[in-house]
Amino acid sequence: MAEIIIVDDAASTRQMVSLILKEEGYEVIEAVDGKDALEKFNPSVKMVITDLNMPNIDGIELIKRIRANSDYKSIPIIMLSSESEEEKKQESRSAGATDWIDKPVSIRKIIEVVNRFLTEKI
Repeated sequence: MAEIIIVDDAASTRQMVSLILKEEGYEVIEAVDGKDALEKFNPSVKMVITDLNMPNIDGIELIKRIRANSDYKSIPIIMLSSESEEEKKQESRSAGATDWIDKPVSIRKIIEVVNRFLTEKI
């Protein structure tokens, strides 16, 4: 099954999303920020779910760095954030985000978005 990296500086969010995805049969890698995610990134990763506001490397910079590698131009990257400003949503799309999920997280929404993007790639 596909590996998904969950990137969020809030342990509770990482653990909740990780649990949801593991119950759906996905393998999950947890990262505390963009720097940690880049260190753990590997070719078997099929999706990234990232928070926007994090220390070290934030979500938008993480997306830019992943998209800079031609091998990962089409990997789905989902922004997961409580940020509601349209400007931030547009900035994340411009950086290469595939979709946006609002916090607080809906279990159904997470499963729906992940399954939609990963089943299209299979």
